[in-house]
Amino acid sequence: MVLPTLYFSYIIKSRNIHFLPEAIEDTRKTFDRMGMDGAIVGDGNYHVILMIDMANENEIRQARSLNEHIVSFALSKGGTCTGEHGVGIGKAKYQREEHGPAYSTMKKIKDLFDPNHILNPGKIFI
Repeated sequence: MVLPTLYFSYIIKSRNIHFLPEAIEDTRKTFDRMGMDGAIVGDGNYHVILMIDMANENEIRQARSLNEHIVSFALSKGGTCTGEHGVGIGKAKYQREEHGPAYSTMKKIKDLFDPNHILNPGKIFI
């Protein structure tokens, strides 16, 4: 028997906090459609935590799909996919979309201070 594992979804901190109720409602509808559950909200950060079986490919696929949906919603409202925990590996793929032309500038600064890419390799700039 495989016990469920905590699967942490994205933190969304909206620069436009008035979209938070809409984000919660949208996620609730998505949870219902997918047969999933588990949202927590606090101080402008929107945390989604799921209990899934990490040995079940279907549950993993659903959790990833939910992540994509939540991040897309946040970015469409001028929010961010990051919060107090930073970018991390799971959020790196959204950075170019979120930051637009500033992404290239940030990468150039990182390259200037870390030309050998030894500090947090593969964490933000993928």
